[in-house]
Amino acid sequence: MTTLRYRVALACMALGLALPSPAMAQQDYPNHVVRVIVPFGAGGPTDVFTRVLAEELRKSLKQGFVMENRPGAGTVIGTAEGAKSPPDGYTLVMVSATQTVNETLVPNKPYQLLRDFVPVAMLFRSELVMVVHPSVPANNVQEFIALAKSKPGELNYASSGQGSNYHMAGELFKNLTGTDLVHVPYRGSAGARNDILGGQVQMMFDSVPTMAPLVQADKVKALGTSGRTRSIALPDVPTLAEAGVPGYEATIWIGMMVPVGTPQPIVDLLNREINAILSRPEIKESWTKQDAKPDPLTPAQFGQHIEAEIAKWQKLIKANNIQAQ
Repeated sequence: MTTLRYRVALACMALGLALPSPAMAQQDYPNHVVRVIVPFGAGGPTDVFTRVLAEELRKSLKQGFVMENRPGAGTVIGTAEGAKSPPDGYTLVMVSATQTVNETLVPNKPYQLLRDFVPVAMLFRSELVMVVHPSVPANNVQEFIALAKSKPGELNYASSGQGSNYHMAGELFKNLTGTDLVHVPYRGSAGARNDILGGQVQMMFDSVPTMAPLVQADKVKALGTSGRTRSIALPDVPTLAEAGVPGYEATIWIGMMVPVGTPQPIVDLLNREINAILSRPEIKESWTKQDAKPDPLTPAQFGQHIEAEIAKWQKLIKANNIQAQ
């Protein structure tokens, strides 16, 4: 019996020596392909800018970073897949303002952002632009507010879906201006965009890079942008705060998180690499021209941003009794 125990002990010791320790695994990171979950469809801002980031990470870390688009249920499907993945640094999840909205709008989802994920890095912030169809008899924000108040419940605005960035931007506008606008949710931005161009809906919030060419072609009228400062792509369009809606700010942003339990050295490594990429002159110039301003943050700073966004949208959702569809 003693001999058997001795042999088992030796076997266990040999196995232990054969397996890399967690510290060794972290030092060797990444040693195989990294999965990057994007809980949005292909072609949108999150998808486009994440592809650029993944390619730059591949170059700097000498390993493949493979995009995996997992859209559905307003980002819940893809984010839930990330939450249940091993916390080993080989599954990265892209997050946006939509997920912070879902913290309140979808309380029964199988994860919570700040419970089941760890912040890694912010990529960028970008403004939205408030546009109306040319037939709408309003050429500035104040004229639109006056028109909406003269016709309560008659004007509508489109969004890419319940709980989306564009929906929340519209609800914030309603809340701060005291207007009664009807929300028309679509299954994605394409349908909403087509109908604002066709005049089926009167107003919409959309991304500046997408709408700027349509504004310049006079296919829609831009009344205001949603950030603190004017858009580089639309410098003649005032911010909504400038145009008479004090305190208005509703930016879109994209960042990265990993499943909780991911070793801190891996989180720190990813943060350093991403921030270095965002600081490169060619990346800053290219993204800024597209109205996507790189915003390097520490993991702790990004976590504070997420926490503030959750609180902001929770207040708006409860004040307007917004329900998930």
